[in-house]
Amino acid sequence: MATKKSPTKKTYPTKSGKRSTTPPSKRWSAKVKTDSTKPGPGLFKKSAKAIATGLAKKSVSPKGPGQAMQMLSFYENRGGKNLSPERKRTLENAKDLLREKEGKAPAKKKSSKKKAG
Repeated sequence: MATKKSPTKKTYPTKSGKRSTTPPSKRWSAKVKTDSTKPGPGLFKKSAKAIATGLAKKSVSPKGPGQAMQMLSFYENRGGKNLSPERKRTLENAKDLLREKEGKAPAKKKSSKKKAG
């Protein structure tokens, strides 16, 4: 009697060296088109203040702090699970600083403390 083989999914290489079941042409980031300039190399590895200041420059974000916020969110979304909790906190702090520059109130922080009742 012949044995059935279970179908294996085809995998594709990624830049990180891992394998993905999604072909490169179907990944959401492949469809992103931007007219913005690119921030300097290593900017997202700096402090929150340096990130916010670097992204808010007219040479990087000609359309203002809103465009800087989009670049920062895009970077954070692309990093996904590979970003450490400390790095995520730094990026969130940079977002708060950009919101202040934009004239908007920073996002409200969720309190992890429970009320004693």
